[in-house]
Amino acid sequence: MIPPVIKIENLSKQYRIGELESYKTIREAITKIVKVVFQRKISSNLSTEPSDSSSDTIWALQDVSFEIQQGEVVGVIGRNGAGKSTLLKILSKITEPSTGRIELRGRVGSLLEVGTGFHPELTGHENVYLYGAILGMDRWEVTRKFDEIVAFANLENFIDTPVKRYSSGMYMRLAFSVAAHLETEILLIDEVLAVGDMEFQKKCLGKMSEVANEGRTVLFVSHNLAAVRKLCDKCLLIENGRISSIGSTAECINKYLSDNRTNFGKIKDHIKYNSKVFDIDSVKINDSSSDHLELPLESEFLKIEISGQVSEIVQFDIEARIYDLYDTPLAFFSPGHETGKIDKYSPGKFRITKSLKLPKMMRGEYFISLYLTTPNIICWLEIPYAAKLINEGTPTSTGQVFDYYQQKLGWILLSEQKDNQT
Repeated sequence: MIPPVIKIENLSKQYRIGELESYKTIREAITKIVKVVFQRKISSNLSTEPSDSSSDTIWALQDVSFEIQQGEVVGVIGRNGAGKSTLLKILSKITEPSTGRIELRGRVGSLLEVGTGFHPELTGHENVYLYGAILGMDRWEVTRKFDEIVAFANLENFIDTPVKRYSSGMYMRLAFSVAAHLETEILLIDEVLAVGDMEFQKKCLGKMSEVANEGRTVLFVSHNLAAVRKLCDKCLLIENGRISSIGSTAECINKYLSDNRTNFGKIKDHIKYNSKVFDIDSVKINDSSSDHLELPLESEFLKIEISGQVSEIVQFDIEARIYDLYDTPLAFFSPGHETGKIDKYSPGKFRITKSLKLPKMMRGEYFISLYLTTPNIICWLEIPYAAKLINEGTPTSTGQVFDYYQQKLGWILLSEQKDNQT
């Protein structure tokens, strides 16, 4: 029997909430031991070390076990905070598990966030070799693939430019291209494709299919259920740090969507940071902070408000994307991209409000994802599945949403309603 490429047994990961415990002097350590010994004489019920209370720690993963065979493309889905990214960080050896056993057969290439393994001061050319070295490749292997990597990323004219001057999309294109083209047996990909445009996302999915056909193994974490459905034959559904379901992609996605219809919370619960420049206090859609939003029949606008603080001077703008239940992209709102004007904010508190005009929508459920975008990768905030929109509109004659636009124009570019902006 052929052994699995990835074998996980009873994997668990515990994190401490809050600040790390400060370093103690030798005197403090000796004093603690003496106190413990003295206390044990008084009561045999007292332990030598106080156990961590549940309020001080959190289990990101608990008793996770599964096997993946060579050449399988496996999707990993679940709500934010379920433990998906933690799983990939452990497999990438970025962090150690608290308990459990991992067996990996082959070299591992990972793309866990935009620019992983890149140095901002180095050029794209230099970073390709740097990242290759991190993945365990020798210089000859990287040189053999170099032209193909640059061509796939479409960065021939910028490959000798320091990557700190790259846009987020350029950064991601090069990082993905390096990870996908260098010859690792296992490829781990987290939710990074959302940064790229639609054309490049299609190229990435095509490349991952090609990688799988070469017999390499892919573990793909994504909120893009349409991409997971298209690319993966097998899927893991993770809920609250445990594997809720493992099996066919269709079964796992259907269970995930069914469970999420009754799981409501706050929009803030979905926030993912790429940096700590932002500190968000409040996120509201139509004056509601709930991630379950019902749109009245007469709704023509969607008001988005994000308030918080920034720690340095930064330019950013709100971006919004609307998807159907299968993560098919339908509409796109980005006034900064449309006008080329992006507001600048000084350190301190900020409040940014935009009102976007909604297109005609058929009755049904949709997801809206929000972003705070900047001209480069230094600052990035993502709120995937910020809210589920329950629309009371009427079905179109074709029974499909935005059928004309999807076939002729791609995404609908939503415009801003200036009169409603505060």
